[in-house]
Amino acid sequence: MNSIIKKAALALGVVAFAQVGHAAGDASAGQAKAAACVACHGVDGNSPAPTFPKIAGLGEKYLLKQMHDIKEGTRKVPEMTGMLDNLNDQDMADVAAYFASQNIQISGSEKFTVMLNNGDTVNALELGRKIFRAGNADTGVAACMGCHSPTGQGNAPAGYPRLSGQYAEYVEKQLKAFREGTRANDGDARTMRTVARQLSDAEIKAVANYVAGLTE
Repeated sequence: MNSIIKKAALALGVVAFAQVGHAAGDASAGQAKAAACVACHGVDGNSPAPTFPKIAGLGEKYLLKQMHDIKEGTRKVPEMTGMLDNLNDQDMADVAAYFASQNIQISGSEKFTVMLNNGDTVNALELGRKIFRAGNADTGVAACMGCHSPTGQGNAPAGYPRLSGQYAEYVEKQLKAFREGTRANDGDARTMRTVARQLSDAEIKAVANYVAGLTE
């Protein structure tokens, strides 16, 4: 399992979130440039509804990459169509710095059960914790904390986003998108797509619910 985690972390570190040559962001300048973002993502990056992800505290490098990918069409997000057209590289760097400097509000986990592929019904929080911290050796799934940290805070310098506190619905949607290949901006190593492909619907729902309430 340690080998799986190390390989996943290495692959992500090499290609998934590399940003080279972009100007450093100015959070103060970014606040004024983020006016178009607040309607969906909230003034401080804590969106009012799970339809839109919380972007507060996700990490400057990760946020900047997502904006570049969305603007360039590498990542398809219909709701973001045209939203970044008037922002240049410096503008996006500033906006990323601003939202990265904000504190995310924890969404919270819920208590429920999920049915595994073998028909067993299990506690979703317990299953989510297991996947997040230990992965699934039987299917070759690496522990999420290998890249996103044991507390779900992510790794900002490496570009691994924070998961702690994010809406469970959004995390579930993104994992399924990686699994289906409709989201493919995880680099040539295809690390997220490879991991998500091995996750069942129950495991995805469980781990998404778990990280929504994960705190330091």
